[in-house]
Amino acid sequence: IRNDMVALEEDGYITQPHTSAGRVPTDKGYRLFVDRLSEVKPLSAAERRAVQTFLRGAVDLDDVLRRSVRLLAQLTRQVAVIQYPTLSRSTVRHLEVLAVTPARLMLVLITDAGRVDQRLLDLGDVITEEQVAQLRTLLNQALSGRRLSEASAVVADLPEQAPMELRDAMIRASTVLIETLVEHPEERLLLGGTANLTRNATDFPGSLRQVLEALEEQVVVLKLLAAARDPGTITVRIGEENEAEEMRGTSLVSIGYASHGTVLGGMGVVGPTRMDYPGTIAAVRAVARYVGEILTTR
Repeated sequence: IRNDMVALEEDGYITQPHTSAGRVPTDKGYRLFVDRLSEVKPLSAAERRAVQTFLRGAVDLDDVLRRSVRLLAQLTRQVAVIQYPTLSRSTVRHLEVLAVTPARLMLVLITDAGRVDQRLLDLGDVITEEQVAQLRTLLNQALSGRRLSEASAVVADLPEQAPMELRDAMIRASTVLIETLVEHPEERLLLGGTANLTRNATDFPGSLRQVLEALEEQVVVLKLLAAARDPGTITVRIGEENEAEEMRGTSLVSIGYASHGTVLGGMGVVGPTRMDYPGTIAAVRAVARYVGEILTTR
């Protein structure tokens, strides 16, 4: 055994942090372990049922993601991170047009990810229920199924295609919709279980402050999660494999979650390089799959 330990240390797979310590795996050692995982034990049937029941109780997209991040943190006892769906990858599922008053409408834009945007539209004149229905039909024929990134160009051409009696209303509706579609709010990140960092403080080689600041600023983690493009494919970044210096004492296990086969965002777990990789991979994969199923059926 001693000879094996010497060989592993010479090859860079284990190291001795200080003279009174035992040997521990290096980033290279953990990478070998993760790459050699031929099979990851899935969650138990009871765990899967609990995950499904908890997530299916969500009332909207925000609730789905909030529940997911809490669930991941509880399952892994690490910090869970989930990226909100990026608008550029979403498509228009439906556009509802509702008459608030005879001279005011509400436009409700619903995406395939379950995102809902509402806008009030003041008209220059009163509009009949029949004209409201006609406006709704024209807008849905033009926009349903289109990516948000291309929808604004389509909306700009709608006034010319509308009947004369609807042209003014369509101009006003198009203006409001273009403002909605071209908005690019900062991508948001939901965090859960940040207290788990302090519980595992001894497992981090450096200062926790850098890690906490990186999580708080979100940009670094969002960049890492944005790399998730294939639904169902787990990515594991260990220690020095992270480009951001403040994350080099951590490991990130991430995956993309999808609706109708399109990746909407990323989710994952941040923790020390010494973590339960098989258990974490199983939890991240399962939660991403169930989130995708829920978003697909809504």
